Amino acid sequence: MERRKIMICDDDQGIVEMLELFLELEGFNVICEINSTNLIKQLMTHRPDILLLDLWMPLLSGDQVLKIIRNTPEVKDLPVVILSASVDGAAIADDLGANGFIAKPFDLVDITSKINTILSH
Repeated sequence: MERRKIMICDDDQGIVEMLELFLELEGFNVICEINSTNLIKQLMTHRPDILLLDLWMPLLSGDQVLKIIRNTPEVKDLPVVILSASVDGAAIADDLGANGFIAKPFDLVDITSKINTILSH
């Protein structure tokens, strides 16, 4: 079976590296992007199965990125899980049409189960 592709976009290098390591151990193919302004181009190039997207990033915030994704025909149906330490992150994620929300600091087991649930639909 082909490994599922996950893209992570977060401006925190430490979080990105930890997630990448963990998800690769879980059998996923992981692509990372620290700079949110490159994300749409990267999505078009790599065509991931799911995107883990940080909400609060400099330059282009996660909510702006998600709006662009949902308005870009080639990637509009991409499952997106919002990562955020924001108390109202879940509500924001829901309003934006994200497929899931994970609060920071996160539980790695929770992330895997959420990803697997979304990908199995």
